[in-house]
Amino acid sequence: MNLAEGVQIVCLGVLGVMMIGAAIGVVLSPSIVYSAFMLGGVFISMAGIYLLLNGDFVAAAQILIYVGAVNVLILFAIMLVNKRQNFAPFPNSWVRKLLTGIVSLGLFGLLSTMVLATPWAYSTPPVVGSTSSIVLIGEHFFTDFLLPFELASILLLMAMVGAIILARREYLPDLAPSELPQTVLTLPERPRELVSTSSETKE
Repeated sequence: MNLAEGVQIVCLGVLGVMMIGAAIGVVLSPSIVYSAFMLGGVFISMAGIYLLLNGDFVAAAQILIYVGAVNVLILFAIMLVNKRQNFAPFPNSWVRKLLTGIVSLGLFGLLSTMVLATPWAYSTPPVVGSTSSIVLIGEHFFTDFLLPFELASILLLMAMVGAIILARREYLPDLAPSELPQTVLTLPERPRELVSTSSETKE
């Protein structure tokens, strides 16, 4: 995006604060549904950062795939498999919390060191007015790779339907074949008494 340097810094700071706040909300929220919504906020913030880096295709894929597919699939899975069970206390839970904190601090220190040690400078000046990457990738998708693209969409649809069926299986009653109602197609018959009386009158 051709923005001024100050505007880019402000936008990066706002998106960074949004992403960190949403990520903290994912971890600390007591409701799993709210955590899923916060995860969508993290994905949208990352898409905004990709736009600032002129990665228009990566930003669009981030919104379409992660926000529009993965996050919605997580919400569907939460709503379909919503078992209200009380959390049982684990013995020696403080050990797990301690190990989690150590690993998290180690990853934070490693990422901070990488950010500070990486020279964030353009190796080549950005090309202004070139063809968008979305246009080029779209042309390849609908010309050279049309068949794999459609097969992947059908495969994802089958996976989604299979996940819904597996999640809803526990709500089906476990009936034996003998307990199932037998529906046999029969033609309506006249009562035998009426048939006998009508035959006697004819005689």
